[in-house]
Amino acid sequence: MGVDVTKPKPLDTHPGDEIVAWARDQLGIARSILDNPGGGLLFATQTVGQVRAALQERDARRWEAVAAKLQGAEDAGLHRDFADARRLIDEASNLLA
Repeated sequence: MGVDVTKPKPLDTHPGDEIVAWARDQLGIARSILDNPGGGLLFATQTVGQVRAALQERDARRWEAVAAKLQGAEDAGLHRDFADARRLIDEASNLLA
């Protein structure tokens, strides 16, 4: 049994407000691995960026404040300011509603 590479697979876009639960779950994972050695920072900042992009793509105006917090969290993580990155992830998660 092989992998079907003949066409793109449909994206799971998390319809309606399902995106909120998905975003919270993803941010929880990112928060927990942020300072793990062996790639935690890479995967965490990538996940934060994916959540930010998904929210902005869905409704940039609605998620503007969340996206700003997530951008700050990405920047803080890349500068290894893990406490600030976690705080911003928490603040963004709290704004998801």
